[in-house]
Amino acid sequence: MSRLSSRHLLGLEGVPAEDIQSILETSNTFREVLDRTIKKLPTLRGMTVLNLFYEASTRTRISFELAEKRLSADTVNFSKAGSSVSKGESLRDTVQNIEAMKIDMVVVRHKSTGVPYFLTQCMDANIINAGDGAHEHPTQALLDMYTIWKKYGRLDGLRVVLVGDVKHSRVIRSNIWGLKTMGASVALCGPSTLFPYDIEKFECDSYTDIDEALDGADVVNIMRIQLERQQAGIFPSQREYTNLFGINKERLRNLNKNYTIMHPGPMNRGVEITSEVADSDKSVILEQVTNGQAVRMAVLYLLSGRKEEE
Repeated sequence: MSRLSSRHLLGLEGVPAEDIQSILETSNTFREVLDRTIKKLPTLRGMTVLNLFYEASTRTRISFELAEKRLSADTVNFSKAGSSVSKGESLRDTVQNIEAMKIDMVVVRHKSTGVPYFLTQCMDANIINAGDGAHEHPTQALLDMYTIWKKYGRLDGLRVVLVGDVKHSRVIRSNIWGLKTMGASVALCGPSTLFPYDIEKFECDSYTDIDEALDGADVVNIMRIQLERQQAGIFPSQREYTNLFGINKERLRNLNKNYTIMHPGPMNRGVEITSEVADSDKSVILEQVTNGQAVRMAVLYLLSGRKEEE
């Protein structure tokens, strides 16, 4: 039986605070495991996890694969290239044929919003969303939240500024829902052309002035600017974006003393963040990567319903 309120992790919107807290605390246990000489546990031995990636990914895919292997699960990796999808097979037929091979859990990334939910309607396996369209990317937000929680010992009452493409970023959406549920104050900042038309639904402060947004912030989470947005004419140039929204050392003066710099990667150094800021002692960017394994181990474990084995 699942230790979370749902058998699946499709997003953080509507996920109760108790579930998020359980994931954070369980992640802490697995984070300690990653510091051991032997980083492997028998927790998911006998279970098979399918990594179903229809979109290119490096960090998320490798992080999930390592998390699965460190819990002793059997892993199967699927990529769209060279599969029956190129022969015209539907998504439903693909996943049902794979499930017939006795798959227990599926980690899915897809360019189309709603695919993880669709899989819950045609498979019995536990489904984990590793990013769907411009919808959500829950495990990225959870590892961001865990990194903050580990440093400050709380999320409640902290001011977190999310900078970048609010309109298209699934990471921003998941961070908004998760952080607000846990009591953090969330502010959004970016060009008005990269705000969704219904930005009010997030019930967050929103800014087009980066210096105003950073005033009194504890955490700044900087999102990658996707170059295709600039080519589409949504903002004039990378240089203008950097001048107006790029995080450099001078802009950090408005932050609270014990501030934290975050970025989910990959970074466009010199565009949304300078190397001086990314490599500073206030940056936890590489720590986010390590913590991502612990968080994904926690999610896999909690959804599996297995008992933890040391």
